[in-house]
Amino acid sequence: MSDKHLSTQFDAELSSISTRVLEMGGLVEQQVAAAVEALANFDEAQATQVIKTEERVNQIEMEIDRDLSGIIARRQPTARDLRLLIGVSKTIGNLERVGDEAARIARITHRLIHGGTHGRLFPTTQMSAEATLANSSLRKALDSFARLDANLALQVIKSDNEIDAEFDGLMRKLVTYMMEDPRTISASIDLVFVAKALERVGDHAKNLAEQVIYIVKGADVRHTPPEGLESAVA
Repeated sequence: MSDKHLSTQFDAELSSISTRVLEMGGLVEQQVAAAVEALANFDEAQATQVIKTEERVNQIEMEIDRDLSGIIARRQPTARDLRLLIGVSKTIGNLERVGDEAARIARITHRLIHGGTHGRLFPTTQMSAEATLANSSLRKALDSFARLDANLALQVIKSDNEIDAEFDGLMRKLVTYMMEDPRTISASIDLVFVAKALERVGDHAKNLAEQVIYIVKGADVRHTPPEGLESAVA
């Protein structure tokens, strides 16, 4: 078999892997949006569907992991191809954890519904803002992976502070609720976990963006201070 044919086959395998990663990313993005919607509407059926979707996300992760192992064993890739495969492996791990956070929100929704909590108690505006930012970061991180766009990935990393700020604001609001009306303490604590789950979605989006920079530039920016990020992608 010619080297050119082997190279074409390898490119096709890499393309297939990348497509599966984006499929998995789209699924977890929908999962997060559905989990937040289920909470906002106290929709038990939708929350149940989010939890069921977690099984599919886990299955895709295992399938991609298996394919990655096969490619590395057969092809013995070097340089950028190897970086891509390593980056993909870390990317799907982060996507799987995003799915976990969505399922966590769905389970909390079940608990709140069955605990008799009334949805009007919720600081819905702040929670919606945090969810919107987190899902936007996730979408941009996936776009940067699809296009291998290090500059877009850099934007995702820089925007993480916005999600953290929304999280802090939501924490202050929930503390106020608990102080003003002790009857809201149990539900408010559950909402603290929801807010933390959304903040973690943002963290995982940031991790995805860092992997894109690693794939494209070969630079590990996981512990790079903000002022050093620009030179890493230059």
